[in-house]
Amino acid sequence: MTPDVLVEEFKKVPEFAGVPENQLRWLAGKGEVREFPEGAKVFSRGSIIENMLIMLTGGLELLFERGGNQVSLGIFERLEISGVLPYSRLKTALADAIAVEDSSIFLLPRSAFQEMIVDNFELTEALVHAMTDRVRDFTRQQQQDDKIMALGKLSAGLAHELNNPSAAVVRNATELQKHLSHVPEKFKAVIKIRGTDEVVDHVNEFVQTKKCECGKHVLSMLARAEREDTIADWLADNNVDDNAQIAENLTEFNVSTEDLDMLSAMLRPEDRAAVIQWVNQSLVTERLVSEIQEASRRINSLVGSIKSYTHMDHAPTKQPTDIHTGIQTTLTLLNHKIKHNHVNLQVSFAPDLPKVNIFVSQMNQVWTNLLDNALDAMEGREGNQLEVRTQRNREFVLVYIIDNGPGIPEDIQDKIFDPFFTTKPVGKGTGLGLQVVRQIVSQHNGKIEVKSAPGRTEFKVCIPIS
Repeated sequence: MTPDVLVEEFKKVPEFAGVPENQLRWLAGKGEVREFPEGAKVFSRGSIIENMLIMLTGGLELLFERGGNQVSLGIFERLEISGVLPYSRLKTALADAIAVEDSSIFLLPRSAFQEMIVDNFELTEALVHAMTDRVRDFTRQQQQDDKIMALGKLSAGLAHELNNPSAAVVRNATELQKHLSHVPEKFKAVIKIRGTDEVVDHVNEFVQTKKCECGKHVLSMLARAEREDTIADWLADNNVDDNAQIAENLTEFNVSTEDLDMLSAMLRPEDRAAVIQWVNQSLVTERLVSEIQEASRRINSLVGSIKSYTHMDHAPTKQPTDIHTGIQTTLTLLNHKIKHNHVNLQVSFAPDLPKVNIFVSQMNQVWTNLLDNALDAMEGREGNQLEVRTQRNREFVLVYIIDNGPGIPEDIQDKIFDPFFTTKPVGKGTGLGLQVVRQIVSQHNGKIEVKSAPGRTEFKVCIPIS
């Protein structure tokens, strides 16, 4: 491709609008055009970047490995600029670049930048603007990816936490339906019962009393089995059908053979089985309804936690807020990870801590990143300890998040808040979590500090009260 043809191609590059032709001609004379067949690797992730690239024909797809999978970061198309640019601190490639079709690429070596900066102001300015736009777009995309990853973690945790109560609702609802289907066939025996008002009141009082005792008396497996056997024998001696199942239910409500003797003494022999069957029906129904109620309450609590975490029903403005609410909500959403890592959680909230004026959803992101990092640091270790503590210091609220993980090496402690810096494996972290944390805390006129040594890492967040 001749220099004249290259200059005409450069004139079509949007970033070069307004660059004098003589500077474009200088550019054409300082670089070279290379051809790459479809599928060729133009550069590899981690390789040293020594050239600025301008796509003349074809395209380059950037591929990044995340979690063992190749993720596309986008495609550089015709007349787009890539590679290293003037004043850029880029040293190595962040991804693999693969030609998506037969491609022609103009390459300008880094060694020509000094001359360009001195003699070609407009061209340099155009490329610096291109670099600024590229950094802005890349940062925005990485921040979006970071949020999506965080959302994925929370979604996985929420699904895990919802699984048990939702399964309990389905299981107990099915059991309740099956249980109630037996009521009609037992109804005949119930309506034949003859008893005084006093007897009816005693039976009702007995049922209400035992309903309150469900789950309050924990027996050992041996003691429970012995009681069930004793009750089953009593029921069999008194001609009560399904004695094994009924014995199991009655034991759950702390019913003893003495209770059954007392109840039996008030009844006619012919009414005894029907009354005990009715008592069992009432207690089982109570248990199933209570378990459904508790599981539903748990689901409602988790949904409320998500609503509180996202602050979806409030405008994105600063509001006086109890900072403990956001921290506790975040701990709830990360509870699956706390349990999975066998973490001993210690929460010490200062009483009567004043409300702070914050963007609630943004500060929740701070707690999520700090707590999630602490839990990641303790993964696969024994004796894990996580402490969350708050206190007031004059006109500030302090939040401490402390873990007993391996610590942050001293030589990188001053880098952990830098954009794109991460100690996590490839594909597990974007390097934006702590940078976002510091940015959010700074927006609140606050400060975040870290102290770390093997066995103890402490993050301290300082937020002004007003």
